[in-house]
Amino acid sequence: VQVQPFEENGYLVRIDFNPTVPHCSLASLIGLCLRGKIQKNVVERIKLDIVIAEGKHSTEEEINKQINDKERVAAALENPNLKK
Repeated sequence: VQVQPFEENGYLVRIDFNPTVPHCSLASLIGLCLRGKIQKNVVERIKLDIVIAEGKHSTEEEINKQINDKERVAAALENPNLKK
């Protein structure tokens, strides 16, 4: 986790996580859950950047793009099955 000042009175929070194996099928779900929990519980003004640690997943670029795209995240977080 890295935290840096961002704009006025805000912070850039970057979280790098390692999936269990390079072909982990749950990596995108893990990233979405991290984002959902942090957005729900952190009240400070932050820009959140969640990524798979470099070289730790076979499709890390695609997953990183998915878990940092506002529209994709909003659609995924509306899924009632994700909240279970």
